[in-house]
Amino acid sequence: MRIMNDKYLWKGAINPQEAISLQKQMAADVIKYGEISSPSYIAGIDIAVWKNSNHAQAAIVVLKYPRLEIAEIKKACGEITFPYIPGLLSFREIPLILEAWQKLAILPDIIMVDGHGLAHPRRIGIASHLGLLVDIPTIGCAKSKLCGDFQTPSDKSGSYTNLLDDGEIIGAALRTKTSVKPLFISVGHKISLENSIYWVMRCCRGYRSPQPTRLAHLAAGGNL
Repeated sequence: MRIMNDKYLWKGAINPQEAISLQKQMAADVIKYGEISSPSYIAGIDIAVWKNSNHAQAAIVVLKYPRLEIAEIKKACGEITFPYIPGLLSFREIPLILEAWQKLAILPDIIMVDGHGLAHPRRIGIASHLGLLVDIPTIGCAKSKLCGDFQTPSDKSGSYTNLLDDGEIIGAALRTKTSVKPLFISVGHKISLENSIYWVMRCCRGYRSPQPTRLAHLAAGGNL
């Protein structure tokens, strides 16, 4: 798989100030709309960093829809060189994710990323960053909030409330399982928030996380 938009890549080392500057440029190019009606393949992406180490493993799991059967798993291991700075996680994780991406034989129609998309202070979380690079609809599926405020959704699975930042809707707090803490869903790139919520719920199989990111989490940790 090739990178469609390499202008969003950085060459060599990049410092936090340069990373923020690049994020501001990228944020202007994110497409916040789009409807996917009949995907054949949905991918999940996650990365695991070994405790007390900068060694990490990225995993991409591609599932055949609608049965969500595993069609392909690709991984990449290596050292992470960019420091841990909230809001700049994509600069730590994207290089290994792209290494795994280059190994894929199947091009997914939707990518679900364990992380944020527009629900980010500069509206450019890892799901948006990756979406711009590969030019495929991406959805951010985060377990915790990075910014914004929300009202707690009802306990029923499928209920959600808007995640707001200075009056702007940047995502949703979505109850993917009854009486379990909500996930924070946001547009990554080339898909609407409503369509993002729809596909996350279509991919839930009784767990808090949708099956693509749940399996990617297991694979990144060496358990799949």
